[in-house]
Amino acid sequence: MTKAQIEAEMAELKSDYVRIQGDVEKATSFGVDTTTGERKMIEIEERLGELNKKLDELE
Repeated sequence: MTKAQIEAEMAELKSDYVRIQGDVEKATSFGVDTTTGERKMIEIEERLGELNKKLDELE
């Protein structure tokens, strides 16, 4: 992966994270189960960590 590809994927993941976080907050206020959203947020955090390592390796 190139630096630009990594940065693009990171930007997309961050956008998804913010969207999911908002969905989880809304679901919480209505008493809806948020397990799936929370799990997805953890997956995004892990992927961002992997991409940060790759980015560090390129620099």
